[in-house]
Amino acid sequence: MKRTLITLALSLAAATPAFADMALATSKNCMACHAVDKKLVGPSYKEVGAKYAGQKDAVDKLAAKIIKGGKGVWGEVAMPANPQVNEAEAKKLAAWILTHK
Repeated sequence: MKRTLITLALSLAAATPAFADMALATSKNCMACHAVDKKLVGPSYKEVGAKYAGQKDAVDKLAAKIIKGGKGVWGEVAMPANPQVNEAEAKKLAAWILTHK
């Protein structure tokens, strides 16, 4: 029983950052246009993660796009600027997005 509880606690601890980042993405309205595994208005996070996989500056590049917005990389629909997202939050979101491939 004790071993089961420890395993469960470790599993929950490992999963918490993913839920916390999903919560941040939801609270900053990212999920209105993006989903983890399917295209909505913008690309899925899996598509973004795959596109930027292996790029050393990917977190900084995506964080800047999150804050400033962008156009043309994924089609004609522009991603609006998100001034409600600060730099630390943008980097946290970008790092989380890059875990999806």
